[in-house]
Amino acid sequence: MQNSRLPGRLPHYLDLVRWDRPAGWLLLLWPTLSALWIAADGWPGWKLFIVFVAGTVLMRSAGCSFNDVADREFDRHVKRTARRPVTSGAVSVREALTLGAVLALCAFAFVLTTSPAAIMLSVVALAVTLVYPFSKRFVSMPQAVLGVAFSFGIPMAFAAAQGSSEWRMAAIPEAVPPHAWWLLVSNLFWVLAYDTEYAMVDRDDDLRIGMKTSAITLGRFDVAAVMAFYGVHLASWAGLGRALGLGGWFLAGIGAASVQALWHYTLIRERTREGCFKAFRQNHWLGFAVFAGVAVDLALR
Repeated sequence: MQNSRLPGRLPHYLDLVRWDRPAGWLLLLWPTLSALWIAADGWPGWKLFIVFVAGTVLMRSAGCSFNDVADREFDRHVKRTARRPVTSGAVSVREALTLGAVLALCAFAFVLTTSPAAIMLSVVALAVTLVYPFSKRFVSMPQAVLGVAFSFGIPMAFAAAQGSSEWRMAAIPEAVPPHAWWLLVSNLFWVLAYDTEYAMVDRDDDLRIGMKTSAITLGRFDVAAVMAFYGVHLASWAGLGRALGLGGWFLAGIGAASVQALWHYTLIRERTREGCFKAFRQNHWLGFAVFAGVAVDLALR
């Protein structure tokens, strides 16, 4: 990396990976841990817990580095992102890519301690992560691509908890049952909900520079769509959880998450930047409520 005086560069690197904004990695963490608890039928043990917490933080940080490089020319025209380190020149493109690669390799090192199925899935997850920033140029709802990237910890959790140590073509279907993929699809709707709220913050800037987002595509139906996304996510998680034998405490977590979704409606209905951004930043509590319901329900069986 250029400017090798690391202590002097460290604040810029921490800003690049959004270290002071943990909401981003918490949005990835809670559904991943929910899946891990379900796959392990309760506490998964310290090894898998540390692997997925550390891996989530590292990959989210790597994703921020790659995303800021890909979006650097667009970010300079958006008020909220104009001072990001790569866009402002505080961190060079080479530095950001190097940091992202190092963080991704560290995350991969954690995955290597799990199972062949989880390792193979991690490669797919990385590919989706790298594709996402460019999807905003061509896909009318790039939040769906982000939803896949942000939900891939779910099948990886099942693969790590239930996969064997053998390298076989059938490793993934044997380790990842159908309901894990349905949980991924369900979680995708949650990502659509909160990232549309996020896109509503920058809608005017995105329209001006030609960026494609779900907030622009949905137009005047954006608020209704966000609430529908929340509804599909929570109803499908509730149905899947009940089918897997989760009971009252799990449903209480779904209920607490539903109350938060209704509160978010009051924040976004006027479409103010402040309200939409607050709804996005508080979304990790909705994910925590679902995880808490899963964890407590399994612990009290």
